[in-house]
Amino acid sequence: MTPIRHRPPVLLTGFDPFAGEAVNPSWEAVRSLDGSRIGGHRIVACQLPTSFGRAPRALRNALRELQPAGVVCVGQAGGRTHISLERVAINVCDARITDNDGAQPRNEPVASGGPDAYFTRLPLPACLASLHLAGIPAEISNTAGTYVCNQVMYALLHALRARRKVPAGFVHIPYLPSQAVAHRGAPSMSPDLVRSALRILVSVMLNPSKYPAATPPSGREE
Repeated sequence: MTPIRHRPPVLLTGFDPFAGEAVNPSWEAVRSLDGSRIGGHRIVACQLPTSFGRAPRALRNALRELQPAGVVCVGQAGGRTHISLERVAINVCDARITDNDGAQPRNEPVASGGPDAYFTRLPLPACLASLHLAGIPAEISNTAGTYVCNQVMYALLHALRARRKVPAGFVHIPYLPSQAVAHRGAPSMSPDLVRSALRILVSVMLNPSKYPAATPPSGREE
């Protein structure tokens, strides 16, 4: 067994605020785990810019520097009620709003010449079952959208295409309660619950055979 101090880290990424929000729950969640240990691996949090031009580069730099044992990228999905485990990323950037650099690509590829899509490397049934056992609202989502979150998920799996044993994927989380008050009727999730969910996801990702893999219910169909 590899000594704990020599085990490669686990990379968690979140985004900076966008679309006029003062905070981004994805960054607040992952940075709260920075420096902690899960399954003997140190957690390293990295903030990605909400930028089509800069986010993939920042992600690739972090992957190159850390050579992580696993990666979970996290993004905000205002309006969703559950932790959403994304199943697939598609090779399309098609922005409904501008990013933080004012860019708004329409019908452009994430990676020219890349495959049409990549599927997550997270063990989704085990992740979903473990979250439900912990009483955390969670679902499998079949669309990560076409904004920077989808781009980052695709870029992550594209960058790791030669390292097929590294588990990696993307998770969307709801607004924080402090954000939801400004969006009438919008659902939210507490920081403590999101943090617990991420700890569970990392644990399952690193050791899926130790966790139940119940057949998941129908996921979000969008």
